[in-house]
Amino acid sequence: MTQVFRCFCLGIFLSLALPATAQVGHPAKGSWTGFYGPNDSDQNRFRLLLNWADQEITGVINPGRKAISLDKVELDYSTWTMTLEAKMPLDGGTAHFVVTGKLENLGSWTNRLYSGSYTLGSESGEFWLSLN
Repeated sequence: MTQVFRCFCLGIFLSLALPATAQVGHPAKGSWTGFYGPNDSDQNRFRLLLNWADQEITGVINPGRKAISLDKVELDYSTWTMTLEAKMPLDGGTAHFVVTGKLENLGSWTNRLYSGSYTLGSESGEFWLSLN
C-alpha cells in the first residue's frame, strides 16, 4: 500500500513540476521601456509592447489611447538582431520610424536588453530598452 501511495505522490509531483520547466515564451515578447534620442541630452522615453503569436512578432509603441501599431517586425535569429518599423507622428504629420538593434541577455528575466540605432524621418540616433 505504501509503495502505491509513493508512486501516486511521485506522479502528482511530476505532473506539477514538469510544466514548470517548459519555455515561458519568446525572448522578444513582453513590455519594454527605455529611451531614444539623437544625443545624451535629447532623449525621448518610449514603451514597446511585443507579442508572439502564430510564428509572428507583433506589437505597439506607447500602448494606450495613442498607441502606434508596428508595421513590420523582422528578427534574425542567427544574431538576435531585430528591426521594427512604424509610422510615428511628427510635426503634425507622420514619419517613418525604423529601429534596429540586438536582443541581449536572453537568458535573464531581470536584465534583458534591446539596443541599437534608430531613424525617425531625418533624425537618427541610438536607443535602448529593457524588459520590464
